[in-house]
Amino acid sequence: MQIFNKLVRDRIPEIIRKDNKEPKIRILDNGEYKLELLKKLVEESREVLEAKDDTKDVMKEIGDLLEVIDATIIAFGLNYQDVIALKDVRREERGGFVKQIFLESAE
Repeated sequence: MQIFNKLVRDRIPEIIRKDNKEPKIRILDNGEYKLELLKKLVEESREVLEAKDDTKDVMKEIGDLLEVIDATIIAFGLNYQDVIALKDVRREERGGFVKQIFLESAE
C-alpha cells in the first residue's frame, strides 16, 4: 500500500482505479483545502526546481504550478486581475528578475 496524504488532481482516483487499485480518499473542508493548496504550491515549486534545465520538464512543472495557483486564487476568493495588478505594482516598486541579480550580503 502506498501512502500519499496529499491533495491530488480531480481525476487521480479514476486513474488509480484504471490501474486496478482502490484509492482511499476524503473530501476536504474549505479550511483544510486552503492549507493543502498552500502545501501543494511548495510541492510543485520543488518539482520545478528538480526539473533543472530540461525545457520540456520545466514547462510541464510550471504548468502544474499554474494549475495550483489558479485553484488557490479561486479558493481564497481572489480576483485574478487584482492579483496581476498587485504583481505589476510590486514589479514597478521593487523590480522584476530580468537583471539576474543574486544578492550575497549587505552591511
